[in-house]
Amino acid sequence: MGSKDADPSLGYLTRKDTEVKLPRPTRVKNKTPAPIQITAEQILREARERQEAEIRPPKQKITDSTELADYRLRKRKEYEDLIRRVRWNISVWIKYAQWEESQKDFNRARSVWERALEVDYRNHTLWLKYAEVEMKNKFINHARNVWDRAITLLPRVDQLWYKYIHMEEMLGNVAGARQIFERWMNWMPDQQGWLSYIKFELRYNEIDRARQIFERFVQCHPKVSAWIRYAKFEMKNGEIGRSRNVYERAVEKLADDEEAEQLFVAFAEFEERCKESERARCIYKFALDHIPKGRAEDLYRKFVGFEKQYGDKEGIEDAIVGKRRFQYEDEVRKNHLNYDTWFDYIRLEESVGNNDRIREVYERAIANVPPAEEKRYWQRYIYLWINYALYEELDAGDIERTRDVYRECLKLIPHKKFSFAKMWLLAAQFEIRQLNLNGARQILGSAIGKAPKDKIFKKYIEIELQLCNFDRCRRLYEKYLEWSPENCYAWSKYAELERSLAETDRARAIFELAIAQPALDMPELLWKAYIDFEKSEGEFERTRALYERLLNRTKHLKVWISYAKFEAFDSKEDDEGSDIPEDDVHEQKKQSIQRARRVFEEAIKYYRMSAPELKEERAMLLEEWLSMESSFGELGDASLVQAKIPKKLKKRRQIVSDDGLATGYEEFYDYLFPEEAQTTNLKILEAAYKWKKQKISTDDE
Repeated sequence: MGSKDADPSLGYLTRKDTEVKLPRPTRVKNKTPAPIQITAEQILREARERQEAEIRPPKQKITDSTELADYRLRKRKEYEDLIRRVRWNISVWIKYAQWEESQKDFNRARSVWERALEVDYRNHTLWLKYAEVEMKNKFINHARNVWDRAITLLPRVDQLWYKYIHMEEMLGNVAGARQIFERWMNWMPDQQGWLSYIKFELRYNEIDRARQIFERFVQCHPKVSAWIRYAKFEMKNGEIGRSRNVYERAVEKLADDEEAEQLFVAFAEFEERCKESERARCIYKFALDHIPKGRAEDLYRKFVGFEKQYGDKEGIEDAIVGKRRFQYEDEVRKNHLNYDTWFDYIRLEESVGNNDRIREVYERAIANVPPAEEKRYWQRYIYLWINYALYEELDAGDIERTRDVYRECLKLIPHKKFSFAKMWLLAAQFEIRQLNLNGARQILGSAIGKAPKDKIFKKYIEIELQLCNFDRCRRLYEKYLEWSPENCYAWSKYAELERSLAETDRARAIFELAIAQPALDMPELLWKAYIDFEKSEGEFERTRALYERLLNRTKHLKVWISYAKFEAFDSKEDDEGSDIPEDDVHEQKKQSIQRARRVFEEAIKYYRMSAPELKEERAMLLEEWLSMESSFGELGDASLVQAKIPKKLKKRRQIVSDDGLATGYEEFYDYLFPEEAQTTNLKILEAAYKWKKQKISTDDE
């Protein structure tokens, strides 16, 4: 029986033989509380009191320099002996250097540190303690030297860089700290190093610098977390467009990354915060199409939450594409002329990327022609054709289809009632992009024949000018002016073209034809262009004649002032730089001033005799004359004008409403000219004489 119970692992002993027999616990018979209770605190206090005193070596008191020297010699010998025995023990070196520092012998302390670094320069603790000693004792340049050597020898120890930068920042040397960061970034540290640099720049409100560092950061660490940090930084600074751009760039680079799920979730949540639910939905769809299903668990969960908030959950594909497609079909069935819905439907199909479905939706959309031939109904509809043509050209790359789209659209538009210059120009520009210049000319020629517009003429002329076909430009300008003879812009540009070709007589003839037109939309610009042309050609007599002709048509203040300035300054420009004697030049200046004065006098006479109600214009003219006289220098005579300057009076007049009732008074400024003041004085004397005479007759009675 015993042999059966024996265990070979226990030396063939039984379990009973090897069992540890503990003494039986004492049975407490009296369980009543003791009269004196002892706490745990009391037990610990008694144990502390019964401890024996610690044996410490006696304190040594140094009384003179000899004892100090002996003490230092003894301690140094102890440390040197210890170093010889355990040279690789860095803690001994540190204690030795710190003891030398405590003796204020910094040169010896530096020597010890340098010897320790020769033993193990890879130990960054040595560098840290060495630099801290230098900083603690305010040896800043020594500390800089130590840090510089440390980061040169151990560039991968981040703590050295942090300590060095912290020291420079505490000293207020921001530029130095930035320079150290730049040196560190050249070693391409981990993400924390880049983020520290960014936080450093943000502490000093250097947003643009921080943005540049983020750009380098994501290039150095093209990881999802880095791009998300960058985007959140832009969002925090209110740059929504920049933040979206960062996310888009990240998607381009990291769409196939293992952590792309986090990127898409962050991007979609960003768009949700920006209230761009459609963008967020498209991002979720794109992500679910590209990320393997095994890694898209969190993405799917987020998407379900998004759909619960912004739409219905009908499955991922149905929620993104199917449901929206069904809604658009329902909307266009209810109102097939709702072009905004067609635009959204087309955009949805373009996001899917199925060319056949996109073309089908475009064809269905353009088939819904507006029922009324009024341009306001066609303005949205025409963009369906434009988008269709651009899609075929840019996305599908089908040139012949694009040409057919433009052709059919131009056939459909009722050009006799209205037209779209944009459509003609897009069709012509498309042909130019295909290097089909004759086709572009045919389209623009048809546009001019069927529905001439300013934009079409301008663009066609611009194209021909770029090709240096000046005869075609002339014919186009002639057509332009036949269609719109009152267009001052066309006349001016036509004359400018002839002038650029050195055809002065033709340009002058065009200007003459232009000003002879019975109606012009902006005649002042045309006259100004004509006058400037004659000035530039040096034809001052012609210019003077032009001013006289213009004054026969209008007596506007600006015309008088411009004429006077021309006589005073511009009419003698051809004399400058020539070999005319100084006396003759002086005489010519006098004549110019006399002519300018004559112009001013004619203007004043006109305002006094023919337009006395235009007092403000007359006063402005006198002020301009006075300033011109002062600019003449010695030849000027301000007294001629000062005698004619009016007084500015503030007056009140009654405000009369439309009903003929007086509603109050308003203040206004009036001008009292010298000749009017004399008349006023005579009237006052006459009234006083009449009053006196009446009083005498009353007294006699």
